[in-house]
Amino acid sequence: MGGSRGRERRALVVRLARGAAASLAATGAAWLTSATSALAASPAPSQADIGDPRAGQAATLAGNPALAIAIVVIIAIVAVGATLTWVRATGGPTDTIEDR
Repeated sequence: MGGSRGRERRALVVRLARGAAASLAATGAAWLTSATSALAASPAPSQADIGDPRAGQAATLAGNPALAIAIVVIIAIVAVGATLTWVRATGGPTDTIEDR
């Protein structure tokens, strides 16, 4: 009855597990062989004009914070617009509380 189907399912699971293990091993080997040594900066304080907290100076803002905030707001508006467009284009939610 279900014995044949159970064996087939087990065989499929074993094949999938072996494939996943082989993929993981290959990924790990590739990651390890591509590893290189990291180069760090000197621990001495820099002479930058923005200030170095290691030298007792306060760090200042770099760049334009207002522009950064504006870009984040624009991205949020685009994301909300795209989401609403997608929901309307696909017919909205199909599973509501009244359906349950």
